[in-house]
Amino acid sequence: MLTGKPYYGPRKLVLAFDVGTTYSGISYCILRPGEIPKIDGVTRFPGQADGHGSAKVPSILYYDTSGNVKAVGYEALSRNTMDDAEEHAWEKAEWWKLHLRPKHLASAHIKDDDLPTLPSGKSAVDILTDFIKYLFECARTHIQEHHIGLDWTSTKNSIEFIFSHPNGWEGAQQQKYREAIEGAGLIPRTREGRSQVHMVTEGEASLHYCISGLPEERADSKPQAIVIIDAGGGTIDLSAYSVTCNPVVCEEIAPAECRLQGAVFVTRRASTLLKRKLEGSPHCNNEEIEDFTRKFDETTKLGIRSRDEAAYLTIGGLRYNNPQFNIKRGALRLSGEEATSLFYESIKAIIDAFDQQRKAFNTRLTMAFLVGGLGANDFVWSRLKSHFKEQGIDVCRPDNYINKAVANGAVIFHIDRAVKSRVARATYGVPYSPWVDESDPEHHRRRHQWRKSASGRYLVDGGFCPILLKGNQVDEQKEIRHSFCFMNRHQAEFGGEQMNIMCYRGQLPHPRWLDEDSSSFAGLGTIQANLSKVANNQVVQRGISGETYYQVDFDVVAFFGSTELTAQMAWKHNGIEERTPVTIAYYDD
Repeated sequence: MLTGKPYYGPRKLVLAFDVGTTYSGISYCILRPGEIPKIDGVTRFPGQADGHGSAKVPSILYYDTSGNVKAVGYEALSRNTMDDAEEHAWEKAEWWKLHLRPKHLASAHIKDDDLPTLPSGKSAVDILTDFIKYLFECARTHIQEHHIGLDWTSTKNSIEFIFSHPNGWEGAQQQKYREAIEGAGLIPRTREGRSQVHMVTEGEASLHYCISGLPEERADSKPQAIVIIDAGGGTIDLSAYSVTCNPVVCEEIAPAECRLQGAVFVTRRASTLLKRKLEGSPHCNNEEIEDFTRKFDETTKLGIRSRDEAAYLTIGGLRYNNPQFNIKRGALRLSGEEATSLFYESIKAIIDAFDQQRKAFNTRLTMAFLVGGLGANDFVWSRLKSHFKEQGIDVCRPDNYINKAVANGAVIFHIDRAVKSRVARATYGVPYSPWVDESDPEHHRRRHQWRKSASGRYLVDGGFCPILLKGNQVDEQKEIRHSFCFMNRHQAEFGGEQMNIMCYRGQLPHPRWLDEDSSSFAGLGTIQANLSKVANNQVVQRGISGETYYQVDFDVVAFFGSTELTAQMAWKHNGIEERTPVTIAYYDD
């Protein structure tokens, strides 16, 4: 359904990175005028046991005591690396991506202290920078070896970089990604360089992958609702779309959902279970429990099927038996109930997120796609399939859904851009001070917040001006604008103006005041622009008591319908609108 038509733009390389909590992937496409795009994956990474074939690389790094990278990916798993790490006190970085998570996500079950600690002196952005640098080198090597005659010197200057991230990641996380991308040297620190980088949610990338392989018999010309369930390593992301075929047009129909209940949390629960079952045995030590947990992750976890079927974890040779701890012929026995219970919270998170999303749209839903590593487990698959079947919903796992859905989908996203509108996950706006309205009881309740403006009129502080309400669907190119003004006593006081951007995640349908449900408000960042040029064209004004002042009227023009928030400031000069792009500086979450 997608990428089936010849490409007629300039020759360039599209390079997509799926940076995952446990594993990462890279896909690419060399776009040539007149040719149908062909997407390939990077399948060769240093240190692979067989030298080729895997589309995923472990998101693991080792640092020495000076903070230098010593091993990454498969090389970080080698016995030599483990021996060197122990001998030289290297520090391991794993699951570091979760340290980037927004703190507002429903994550009462996880705190920073629950995650593997970051290496000394390293932030999650530092590690992301080093890992992106490594992934880019892997991509460069693979592409040069597989495309003989390709001039990399000219190609590297026309690369479009696509980075996917969980549904719950927002502007602050995207800003950290961009900081890491620049730090890794992929792009210059210029406006032109930054325009080479594009962000997409994992849910939207997976949508493009899934519908690109949608069977023709399911390609109805009428809109049909589709839900994408990306059950990955760290997060579970759900996205709901209305999809129309011939031509393909997708519209998001519910706020995207994100839960911190991916595969690593199953692994974490398994580690806790192993400690409990082996307590008092010779194996109950950190080193062996860590090794057993890794083996569980690589072997046992995928094969857990039902509560009626025991699962086994190899922890010794065939002659090793210890009946006291349920160890027979070198294998630790986990009852079916014990094994399947490790998945309950993750399955519940998927169902709860789906139920929450389902409330937001009325379009008949008949199909759901399950992608991501957690979806490969038979127990998860059977439970979800059964749950959705009761509601008349077919669930399917597309080909290569574990390794390629996000990375390949990110490339397709860039080429085809099938999603034309998106839904706001929160209410976005700015704090502002409206003119006092004597007839408004809310203004009288806040009389202690009144203040005199430069014009002599009174304002009431503590207001909130919504620009986009939660749940509203916004077209990709739609401008959302709102009028504001700055007032100062002197022209020279203008310059470097900024406005705070805030979001509201509570239940009020139209929040007006920051002191109502105050805990649901959070600052996102600031819009920064220089209006001194505009102020220089303003004439002096007189207030109600004769005060002189200057006033700059302007509109904030925001574009919420894309995968990243962008904004401009607009004003009138001699009756003609002028605009300037603004910098959005996000607060550290």
